Amino acid sequence: MCLAIPGKVLQTEEQNGLRVGRVQFGGIVRCVRLDFVPEAGVGDYVVVHVGFAISQVDKSEAHRTYELLREMGALEAELPPNEESSAQ
Repeated sequence: MCLAIPGKVLQTEEQNGLRVGRVQFGGIVRCVRLDFVPEAGVGDYVVVHVGFAISQVDKSEAHRTYELLREMGALEAELPPNEESSAQ
């Protein structure tokens, strides 16, 4: 199963004509494509699915969603065990 996981945009830039950003998921930071959310900037929260930010959400919704996914045990399926434990 694939999930969309909320994360916080730490940095944005353009690479080869593509909008990308560094997005933090708990303690994990990944490079994410931001083309589908052109309004998202540093400090904003986005929902990410397979490396693409697909929507923007507010901080409280992002935290609530992340906590629900963690409680359901859904993050273990998406993140390797060593990364999931550092995301808490």
